[in-house]
Order: sequence, then structure tokens, then C-alpha cells
Amino acid sequence: MAEGVPAGLIEADVNTTGNQTQIAMAYLQDEKTDGDITNLNLGELDLTTDEFILDEVDTHIQANLEDDLVKEALKTGVDLRQYSKQVEAELQRIEQASIKDYIKESQNIALLHNQITACDSILERMEGMLSGFQSDLSSISSEIQTLQQQSVSMNVRLKNRQAVRSHLSQLVDELVVPGVMISTILESPVTEQEFLEQLHELNTKINFAKELSFRETLACSDIQDIVDRLKLKAVSKIREFILQKIYSFRKPMTNYQIPQNTLLKYRFFYQFLLANERTVAKEIRDEYVDTMSKIYYSYFKSYSGRLLKVQYEEVADKDDLMGVEDTAKKGFFSKPSLKSRNTIFTLGQRGTILSPAELEGPILVPHTAQRGDSRYPYETLFRSQHYALLDNGCREYLFLCDFFMVTGNSALDLFNCIMGKTLSMFLKSMSTYVSDCYDSIAIFLCIHIILRFRAITAKRTIPALDKFWDAVLELLWPRFELILEMNIQSIRNTDPQKLGVLDTRPHYITRRYAEFSSAIVSINQTFPNERTNALLGQLQVEVENFVLKMAAEFPSRRDQLIFLINNYDMMLSVLMERAADDSKEVESFQQLLLARTQEFIEEILSPPFGGMIAFVKEAEALMEKGQLDRLKNEEARITQLVRGFSSTWKQSVESMSQDVMRSFTNFKNGTSIIQGALTQLIQYYHGFHKVLNQPTFRSLAVRSELINLHHLMVEVKKHKPNF
Repeated sequence: MAEGVPAGLIEADVNTTGNQTQIAMAYLQDEKTDGDITNLNLGELDLTTDEFILDEVDTHIQANLEDDLVKEALKTGVDLRQYSKQVEAELQRIEQASIKDYIKESQNIALLHNQITACDSILERMEGMLSGFQSDLSSISSEIQTLQQQSVSMNVRLKNRQAVRSHLSQLVDELVVPGVMISTILESPVTEQEFLEQLHELNTKINFAKELSFRETLACSDIQDIVDRLKLKAVSKIREFILQKIYSFRKPMTNYQIPQNTLLKYRFFYQFLLANERTVAKEIRDEYVDTMSKIYYSYFKSYSGRLLKVQYEEVADKDDLMGVEDTAKKGFFSKPSLKSRNTIFTLGQRGTILSPAELEGPILVPHTAQRGDSRYPYETLFRSQHYALLDNGCREYLFLCDFFMVTGNSALDLFNCIMGKTLSMFLKSMSTYVSDCYDSIAIFLCIHIILRFRAITAKRTIPALDKFWDAVLELLWPRFELILEMNIQSIRNTDPQKLGVLDTRPHYITRRYAEFSSAIVSINQTFPNERTNALLGQLQVEVENFVLKMAAEFPSRRDQLIFLINNYDMMLSVLMERAADDSKEVESFQQLLLARTQEFIEEILSPPFGGMIAFVKEAEALMEKGQLDRLKNEEARITQLVRGFSSTWKQSVESMSQDVMRSFTNFKNGTSIIQGALTQLIQYYHGFHKVLNQPTFRSLAVRSELINLHHLMVEVKKHKPNF
């Protein structure tokens, strides 16, 4: 088999030769793919070599024999040697034919050769051109790199020059004093907006010049002279303007708040002075402090004096105490000609001064009140006076912080320099008044006015008046406690025998206590004070003792109970109008009233129904011991009780009801007592029924005369008074 013949030609020939050719070609293809046997010529095999392994040959032979074409060839009996020669001859024939084809196409091949040669020369020229281009590009690349380096260098120089220019331009702008600034500072009024703007610019240049002078910049000396002159001119104009505004405060009838608001619009003026001319700034500050201190002192001294002229002419003195008898000062507590005059023990409408609307309402105008012939209690004048102080003090403190740029202790010190004299005058005047004041309700209202004003200033975050509020409270609290202790002592020392004719109606001393205690308790609810509660407790104890001492003056127990019930009921009613229902004063008098009422009910039931009540109590006691038989011989007594009750109960109940209503000033309380008495009567009669139903008394004929309990209840309801 010839090597190098294309497999396509072999396959074409095989297709024309029949089954033998197909079998041989399949065998050759199989041998070609095997890595160990590359030729079918057995003569080339060296069977004598020691390296030949028969087992491997057997393996290959077995593998080839398994091929389908080899099996077919063996079946048909084809001679492989003959077939191999046939194939070799065929390949030679095909080779000759191929040579002829090459010779036939020789001209075309020569032409193709010439064309290839021409293409080679063209490509050679192209190569030369491209080589030239490459060398040109290399030179251009080096030039670009050079230009890039030059560009980077120029960019760095540009940035450096721009940075230097920005610094220099800023320096020049800060150093240059424009003509507009010079003309504005020299010629324009300080109230114009343009002057204020140029003053800001001048202040910037002054600060910049100071900074450059520390760096020893030579250019600073060129502008220092003109900047100093402009500064002196600006300081002079600002000083004249501010002092003029301060002097305007001193004019009579001037509302100083208007020039203050004007100064706040130009607060930068003082800032400029403080930064550049501290001597002038101190002069202005001292002048303002001196002026405002005199204005506030004069205003409040005049206002306080005028307020005292519209105070009630009659005020309490040391004899106007709770335990003093009514005859000691006739008409003081109930003088009919002074309808608008408040008493020292009754709150009335005085408590409205603590309502938000009244507390922060407009202050009193004294001359208007004088024209209207109006008079006011001390706490109203006190509220007006101190609200004016609070309002002006808060406004002044805020002005000082804003205009003079002070905070903290510096602001408080400056405020005290201005308001200190006025506050001292307030405290001195109040100390003089309080030392001779015996109106405890007025003092207590003033205390709570101050407590509320202190809360207002705390809400506004104004600490300027805190020490003043504390000083006022230190004056008021001891005086209030002293007056309260004097009242307690007066009740303790009261002699019931010196208080005139005995009367079962509520006593005027207990009414004073009820009005006073309810007033203090109602006021004290917002800002509770334990010392006040303790003093009120002592006062209550003394009043209770006084009531008992007064009741002991009555000869009969019935009148004593009526007196006690009337007084307890009156005090309880007054307290419940103002104090909370769960206050200890209310609870204490409720218990006292209930105990005395129960005792009084027993007292009024005793005359008409005492026999039956005594029998029921005696029988119930024996029933508990199981000794009821001891009363079985009391038939006559029982008969008398049954018939007596049946014949007189209606008349007795009617008489009792009328007597109770005459004895008690409070109809509601009298009605309650009657209802309690009738209820108690029914309970006793029910007990009477229960006793007579016991086996011991069932044989009594008088049992048939007992009134039906339900019928009795219906009849009793008819006697209940309705109010």
C-alpha cells in the first residue's frame, strides 16, 4: 500500500470495486487506527525477536477478527494478497492520472506563480511603507510625551499663580479702603442702613489690620492711618447716638421701651464699641445703668405710693382676732354700710386674684381708681405692683442680655445694678406694712401670688428675680404664721361666759373659723405647705374645744346637742364649698356631726317613746341571755306601752318634727335629722314587734292592738318634711 494517498481517493475506488474492495478497505482503516500494527504486510513482522509478545498479537488478531468487514471477507473467501496487489495497481493508475492533470494545468499554475511573485513585491513595498509609518509614529509619541510634560509643568505653574492671586486679591481687597466707605462713615447718619453695612466692613478691616500687624506685613502701614481715623469718627457718631437715646429716657412721661427697641435694632453699635473702644463702651454702659436705675426707682416709688391711696381705709389690727368677742369692736365683721369691704376671715371674691386671668391681667391705674372712688384689698395692690415689677424686670433682663451681650452671672450683676435700688425699696416698704398687718388671708394670698409669679419667671427662663421672690417669701411666711398663732391663742383664751347671751344657733366664732379655714385650705391646694396644714390642725383642735366649752354652758343635754350639731353642720357646709371633700377638716367634722346627730335622735325619741325604747332594749338584752321569761309578768306594762303608742304616736311625731325644724337653722340638716329619727323609731317598733312575737308573750291579748309595721311605715312617710 502506497503511503501519502488521500483517503478520499481510496474510498472512491473502493466504491467501484464490489464487496472485496469494501472488506479490504475496512481492514486497512482498522489497522491504521491501531497504535501497534500499522501495516498488513506480515513479511515486515519479526517473529524471531524476543520482544514480540504472542499474547499481544493474539489480542490484536482477535480484535480484528471481530470486525464486521473482516468477518464478511473471511466468509466469502477473498485472497487478501491478491486484493492488496489490486489496490496497489489502482493507486498507481490514479497517481498517473493526477500527474497528467498537473501537466494539463501547468500554465495556470505558472500564472498563479507569477501572481504570487507580484503580490510578494507589493507586500514588500507595503512593509517598507509601514516601517516608515512606524518610525514616524515613534517620533510623534516622543513629541507627545514632551508636550504632556510641558502641559503638566504649565498647569502646576498656573495653579500656583492662581493660589497666589487669590491670596493677594483677598489681601488687597481687605487692605483697600473704598471711597464709598469713607464717605458713608463721615457723612451718613448712623440710622441709615448703608452706614450699618459700611460699619460692618470697617470692623472687618480693623480686625484684618490687627492680624496683619502681628505678622509685620508692610502693606498694613499704608492703610493703618485712614482706618484709625474712620474708627474714631464712627465711635464718635455711635457714642453721640446711643447717649442721645439714653438721655431721652429721662424726659417726663416717656415710654422708655420705644428707645430701647430702637437701640436693639442697632445692637451692633455697642458690639463695635466693645471691640474697638472699650472706654466709650464702659461710659455708655455706666450711663445706661445710672439712668435706668433712677427711672425704675422713681416710677415704682411713685406707683406704689399712689396704689396705697386706693386701699381700703379700714384694715385689721391686733384686736381683730378670731377669738375676740363680737362686742369688742362693733360692726367690724358685719358693718352694713361697707358693702364692698372684705372681712379678714372671709375669702369671698378675693380668691379670684389667683386665677390666670386676674393674675396676669392689666395693672391697676391709681388715678383712674381714685376718680371712680374704687377701693381694693391689699393683695390686689400687691399683685398689681409686683406684676408690673415682673413685666418690667423680665423685659429689662432680656434687653441687657441682647444689647450688652452678657450672660449668666454677668447678666445678673448688671441687672442688680439697675434694679437693686428698686428691689430694696420694695422690700423695705413691704417689711413696714407686713410688720403691722393682721389680715392673714391677705398675707396668704400675697404668698401664693409670689409663688405663681416665681413659676412664671421660671417658665420664661428669667432668673433675675429669683432672689427677690425668695426675700419676699421670707418676709411673708413668718408673719402669716404669727397671725395664725395669734388667732389660735385667742380661741384658746376665750371665756364662754363673756360672749353674751347663749344661743343654740351657730356661733360667730365658729363661723369665722369655718370661713377662714375653708379660705386657707382652698388657696393652699395649688402649692401645699406642711407648716400651714399643721397650724390649721392646731386651730381646728382649739375650735373643737371651744365649741365643747360653749355647749357645756347650756343646762340641758338637748340644747347642748342642738348647739353642737348647728355649729358642726355650719362649719362642714362652709368647708365643703371650697375645700375638697376628702380633706381632713371635712372628714373630721363629718364624724363629729354624725356622732352628735345620732345622740340627738335618741334624745328626742326618749320623751314620747322612752318607755317602749327602754323595754325593747331590756328585752333584747334578756333574749341574748335566754332569760326573756323574766318579763312574762310585765303584761300590764306591755299593755300600757302598746295602747299608749297606738294613741299618741302621730301627735308625738308631728310635735317632734316641728320642734326639730325650729331648733336647726339649716333646713336640710333638720330634715335629715327628722328622717333619721323616724327611721330609728320604726326600727324600735320593729324590735317591739319582734319581742312580742316571742313564745313568752304570744298569749297576750293586747298583741292584736299592735299597729301593722307596713302601715306604720306608710303613715310615717307622710310626716317627713319636704324642702
